[in-house]
Amino acid sequence: MSSTNYRTRESSTRGRQNNTEWSPFDELALEYDAWFDKEGSLIFFIEVQAFRELLPSLPKPWLEIGVGSGRFAQALGIEAGVDPSFKLLHMARRRGINAFLGRGEQELLDEESFGTVFLIVALCFLDSPSGVLMEAKRIVIPSGKLVLGLVLKESPWGQLYQQKKEEGHRFYRYATFYSCDEVVRLIVQAGFTTEKIVSTLFQRPHEVQHVEEPKEGYFPDAGFTIMVAGKGAAELER
Repeated sequence: MSSTNYRTRESSTRGRQNNTEWSPFDELALEYDAWFDKEGSLIFFIEVQAFRELLPSLPKPWLEIGVGSGRFAQALGIEAGVDPSFKLLHMARRRGINAFLGRGEQELLDEESFGTVFLIVALCFLDSPSGVLMEAKRIVIPSGKLVLGLVLKESPWGQLYQQKKEEGHRFYRYATFYSCDEVVRLIVQAGFTTEKIVSTLFQRPHEVQHVEEPKEGYFPDAGFTIMVAGKGAAELER
């Protein structure tokens, strides 16, 4: 797909970009991005490795909603992204991502123009998760996929971040964490069906010391869960 095909709605996109609301990550951009090179480096590596086993089966082109500073997009080869933070978007563009300023629920891109849409640690920060998932369904091709990277509420990591949220943590106070069942329900309501679940990061918070191999299936003690969904078909029983 050429870059021009991303923007048949270009004139309306520009107007909406000018009206995009302030993002809290504009103030936290440098600190957020630095995490990947510091205490989060091994965690990030483990999560990326889990995604890489899935990539060959995912149709292209790829888009990441909530692309942030482009760390995952760059590591996974995701060509395009959308994010409401101007400062994070600038970082993503410097990493070679064709990134657009906007919110995931806005109709910024062509209908059925992407093979796979990713949301990686983004669902918990969305104001309208249902709206974003519906927009993902609109822009993905009929045989396309939705891929979610999640910290689930019931996991030890989700419980830690929920506690941080309640304490007013600078990042997690903006987050809403979901259980596996809640995410599956959101996926189904948007018109997708769960096809595959992969879990990783079984080491507990503050105890991550070695690389892990991901496991297929849902595990409530996994710190990071990947869900792959497609349009139609029957829901996967787990």
